[in-house]
Amino acid sequence: MTPLLITMGILLISTIPVVRTTIGSAMDAILGPLLVEPVLLPFYVVILILSALTGLYSSLLQKYTVDYERLQEAQEGMKEFQREYRDAQLSKDEKRIKKLESKRDKMMKEQMEVSQSQFKPMAYILLVSLPIFFWLIYKMPLIEATITFPYFGAMSIYHGTIWIVPAWILWYMLCSLCISQVIRKSMNIGGI
Repeated sequence: MTPLLITMGILLISTIPVVRTTIGSAMDAILGPLLVEPVLLPFYVVILILSALTGLYSSLLQKYTVDYERLQEAQEGMKEFQREYRDAQLSKDEKRIKKLESKRDKMMKEQMEVSQSQFKPMAYILLVSLPIFFWLIYKMPLIEATITFPYFGAMSIYHGTIWIVPAWILWYMLCSLCISQVIRKSMNIGGI
C-alpha cells in the first residue's frame, strides 16, 4: 500500500467519534498523570510539551525518510528546464522545443517521484500525532484553563476561538511550528 493511501485511511478512521473517544481514553493512562498531583502541569504547558514531542519525532522521521538533496536537485533541474523551454519558445526554435518536450516527460516523472517521497513520513507522523490529539480532545471538556494570546487577550483554551480555530489548536500549532523549526535548524534537516 502506498503511504498516501495509508494516510487517507488513518484520517478516515479518525472521523469516527467512538474511535477518537476510545483512543483518547486509552492515552489518558499514559498522558493523564501530567494533569494530576504531584506533577499537575498547567494545560497550556502540557500542550507545549506534546507539541515539542510532535516537532521532534516528525523532524526525525523527515530527516531519515526524505532525500532533501534529491529534492533540491529535481527542483533546480526543473527551474533550468523551464528557463531553457521559455528561451526556446521566445526564439521560436521548433526543433529545440520538440527536444525539450520529450525531456519534459522524464522531468515530470522524476518530480512526481520526489514529491511522493515527502508523503512517506506522513503516515508515521499521523500514527503518533492523532492519539495525542484524541487525548487532548478527550480531556478538553474537563479542563478550565485560559491562555493569553497577543491581540486577542485571555481566552478559554477550550471554548475560545480565533476566527474559526479553537484556542488550544492554535496554541498547539504555534508551539509545534516554532519548536520544529528550531529542531530542524539544529539538526541541519534540509528544507525548501
